[in-house]
Amino acid sequence: MPRAGRFRQRRADCISWWCETVPALCAVPGAIALSPVILTGFALVVAALLGLGAASAVVHHHIPAGATRRRAAAAAALASRRIAALGSLGVCGLGFLLVLTYLLAGAGTATITLPLGLPGLGVPGLGVAGGNLLDGTRYDGGITLALDGLSGFFLLLLMAAGAAASAAALDGPGDTDATAPFLPVFLAAMALTLLAGDAFALVLGFELMSLASFALILTHHDDATVRAAALLYIGMAALGAACLIPALALLADGAGWDLRFAAIRALPPEGWRATLVFVLALVGAGSKAGLAPLHVWLPPAHAAAPAHVSALMSGAMTKVALYLLVRVLFDLCGPAQPVWWGVPLLVLGAGGAVLGGLRANLENDIKALLACSTVENIGLIVIGLGVALAARGADLSTLAALALGGALLHALAHGLFKSLLFIAAGAVQHGAGTRLLVRLGGLIHRMPVTTVCVLVGAASLAGLPPSAGFAGEWTLFQAVLGGPRIGNLGLQILICVVAALMALAAALAAAAAVRLVGVAFLGRPRSPRAAAADEAGPRTRDALTGLAVALAVVGLFPGAVLSLAEPVLRRLVSAGLDDRAGLLEVAAQAGMPGYSAAGIALLGALAAGLVLWLVRTLTTPGHRDAPAWDGGFGAPPPWLPFGDPLTQYGGASFAQPLRRALGGALLQADEIVDMPAPGETRPARITVELSDPAAWWLFRPVAELRARLSAFADAIQFLTIRRTLSLMFTVLVLFLAVVALMEQL
Repeated sequence: MPRAGRFRQRRADCISWWCETVPALCAVPGAIALSPVILTGFALVVAALLGLGAASAVVHHHIPAGATRRRAAAAAALASRRIAALGSLGVCGLGFLLVLTYLLAGAGTATITLPLGLPGLGVPGLGVAGGNLLDGTRYDGGITLALDGLSGFFLLLLMAAGAAASAAALDGPGDTDATAPFLPVFLAAMALTLLAGDAFALVLGFELMSLASFALILTHHDDATVRAAALLYIGMAALGAACLIPALALLADGAGWDLRFAAIRALPPEGWRATLVFVLALVGAGSKAGLAPLHVWLPPAHAAAPAHVSALMSGAMTKVALYLLVRVLFDLCGPAQPVWWGVPLLVLGAGGAVLGGLRANLENDIKALLACSTVENIGLIVIGLGVALAARGADLSTLAALALGGALLHALAHGLFKSLLFIAAGAVQHGAGTRLLVRLGGLIHRMPVTTVCVLVGAASLAGLPPSAGFAGEWTLFQAVLGGPRIGNLGLQILICVVAALMALAAALAAAAAVRLVGVAFLGRPRSPRAAAADEAGPRTRDALTGLAVALAVVGLFPGAVLSLAEPVLRRLVSAGLDDRAGLLEVAAQAGMPGYSAAGIALLGALAAGLVLWLVRTLTTPGHRDAPAWDGGFGAPPPWLPFGDPLTQYGGASFAQPLRRALGGALLQADEIVDMPAPGETRPARITVELSDPAAWWLFRPVAELRARLSAFADAIQFLTIRRTLSLMFTVLVLFLAVVALMEQL
């Protein structure tokens, strides 16, 4: 029997054992009765996280009597952070076990309705007569929560990232105490978005997620740069809401204003309505995910937020936005959509992948580097979604399953390794006092545990086998290489170009990973603080180790991860990967050789052991010290015992070839050389200026328009009474004209 068949048999035997042990779980034919229990558990998880946020806020503002005010305030702030972080850690750990059990049990569907929400929808005259819907059921406007394979898969990532970020927050500096109550609220909002079974719950969770993350970004609000980043972020969140709400309204309008997803699936949009929903969902979800060209907010916001918040934003929040995109385009819009829907996703994804990979090689701040890498990986995932949409439209369900499975696998892998790397960046900032590559180096000696975990994450960032990042990218590449079977000649040529750009993006990501590890963790320290860096705290080390272990499991057994997404694939694209994804191997086509991560890992371990044995056997014992070649530099002075940092490659040195080759065309890179005149003793300096094309061509005109509108609004305040009344009358006439036009439509 093939490996995939043996793995499926073992999984079926496991489910059969559960059915024999607890017959009530399998009493419902064709479904897993465990699903309603798990959904109820997750409703309690959301409530518990919101309760933790409220309790943390109360404790933070409660100052006990009998102590000095400053000491009492510090104690209350510390207790508030511990309640929020430790409570979130426990709740997310429980949630992880719940969702893992749910996925292993077969990921059945379940729905519950809570007595909260919009009671007005059950009143005559608001689109639903007497609360009776098109399907004859009664709807009183309560919040509907639903759980299926898609939401469960993303909940698995959210709970893992949330537990790691909460553990890291326990070791965080005291200046994050003020916004500690928003951490569990942020987690609850993301979980509510994933569990939403109607449009109101989805909007409520999505907007609460934006507000909570906005407050967390403003943790260090005394810094003007942080305030500017937060304002840019909330502006993009407002754009997402302005697109998401009309898209859901159009979907609900076609279903008789039934906000429940079940009713929308029964009556999906068609024609221009479907096209408009597609555009609005792409802009609304893409702005939150960091999809180019709406990615400009992502590097400054991630750099401004605390490290554990950046880990959640990059590792989980951007995936929640991708979940929304998948939910709307693949599920709520119905199965019959045109092939061209995949074209915008292919173009935007490829452009974002290359642009993000290049920017990651040019950033000097570790967190900005990782944020740009997120833009690159989001682009790769969106490429997979584009291929899946196009293949589904062309009735190539097996190819669509491979592309969507690769996108889900890489989304999970990216969420894990980017959470690890952002938490590590926070540990570096706390231990070495800076995030700038130009002042780091040699951290492997002072922070060995952090360095080992970063190496695991960087291997996934670079896409090296057998890492988790390589498994996702390999699956995506196989799907794109099979893409020329889709559509006409123009689409086939586009997919070939996208494949080449994916290869370029993967190479840029590998270069960025080498630059990050080589400059920050290897070599000699570039500052006294880096030479005396402190290792991460115990809870942060636990979080890093846990994420590294999770990455190893995903990287070595990608077929097992894809088996968890099997119900999703069969529901959304009418095909699965059960004949191509086994426990130890993933293949692009059934019956063909595939990728075996465990085999590659075993061969690599044997090769490394052989090399080590040869080195120990054939080399002469002992060693001798000799001066190293320093490129013509003189011996370092006595106050630099680790050598002169100027004699080793830095971040700018690694970036210069790529900046000169690609930066001028893509980022308008400009090198300004300040050369001293003959006789001057000051050193020469080179300054590099970069400009993101999206910031120049898209955001700059919007900022100019905002400034003009603000000036116009200021001028209106000083109008005479006659002009003010005339303006009001004109606006009223225009409003009535628009209402009359809508009545005709």
